[in-house]
Amino acid sequence: MHTRRFGRTVALAAVLALVGALVLPAVSYAKSAQEIDAGVNAALVKFKQQVQGASTFLQDAQGVLVFPGVVQAGLGIGGEFGEGALRIHGSTVRYYTIGAGSVGFQWGAQVKDIIIVFLQRQALANFRAKHGWTVGADGSVVVVNLGAHASINTTTYNAPVMGFIVGQEGLMYNLTLQGTKMTPFSPK
Repeated sequence: MHTRRFGRTVALAAVLALVGALVLPAVSYAKSAQEIDAGVNAALVKFKQQVQGASTFLQDAQGVLVFPGVVQAGLGIGGEFGEGALRIHGSTVRYYTIGAGSVGFQWGAQVKDIIIVFLQRQALANFRAKHGWTVGADGSVVVVNLGAHASINTTTYNAPVMGFIVGQEGLMYNLTLQGTKMTPFSPK
């Protein structure tokens, strides 16, 4: 019995060390505003190149919140962290961090871009009024699950807030943002 408990404790410590090694350096090394903006620019270019109709879709947005290079890692217990910017009419108006934790079957790490599009003025105002905003608790985000090399159409997707999770090959399928928290911060 004590051996099993010891084994679980060692496994939990290893998981926490792995997550800490992958996620905490990002937390301790806050990027500059210029670095974040450069990442946001690159993520938007990639999104427009990989997703047919993305440029038109983004033109109709009241605001676009972009988190480039979000790191997600886990070994039973997982987490994700990233920094990004809210843009309104193409200009950065505020910087945000994104973070989430999870428990369950998971193994490994991945890097992804998260793009949240506010299609309604009131949805954007509600988001900006909060100091910290959690998906599911403070508002909902409809995540577009089309798979790689997808096409979006503004008449099909017209929820107040739409989310896109983009990997190396395009839109990632069957992912969620539920429980993800976004908090404003001031970069160095």
